[in-house]
Amino acid sequence: MGRRSDHSREELEELILSEGQKLMAETGLSRFSAREVAKRVGYSVGTVSNLFAGVDGLIIAINSRTFRLWSDSLEANLHNVTGADRIDALVRGYFEFAEKHLNLWSAIYEHRLPPDMAMPETLAEERTRLTTIVTREVAAILPESEKPEAARLAGSLIATVHGHCGFALIGSFALLNEKDPLGLATDRVHEVLIAHGATL
Repeated sequence: MGRRSDHSREELEELILSEGQKLMAETGLSRFSAREVAKRVGYSVGTVSNLFAGVDGLIIAINSRTFRLWSDSLEANLHNVTGADRIDALVRGYFEFAEKHLNLWSAIYEHRLPPDMAMPETLAEERTRLTTIVTREVAAILPESEKPEAARLAGSLIATVHGHCGFALIGSFALLNEKDPLGLATDRVHEVLIAHGATL
């Protein structure tokens, strides 16, 4: 039974996103259901779909909310950490977030935006915040001559860490008898940064 008069539009959107993220954390993308979200919040699935322009709109909003949680987590990892140790804190924070929030983290990369659907600007900004954090930290330890390359380098380093983290979580590194994927990823990041003049 609907509760349409119980919430303003903003309150209802927040309620749906909160419950939707909880469900995504429980089920992952493959078993995620807008109908189940609607059931949990006490509204019709039509109401949920109308607010978010369909299930894909709901998923990208949830994934963007996960990016916000992830960025906040990285910033927390950097608290009271100084110098080159901040790079290690970022790598460790990447692994820790993915391990702790595996279904949420995986949903970010499993979902594909329909070709005819544009990413809302506000949600796109949430997604770029994580890259902005890494770019800031990379730029801080590069020599002046290399700072213009910080954003490009940060993107490549994120991809490197992502690959190591993904291999660790799906068990591929275990099959290779690699017992320290985090250390391996950190070493690769150090090598690239040192090659670009950083002192670590």
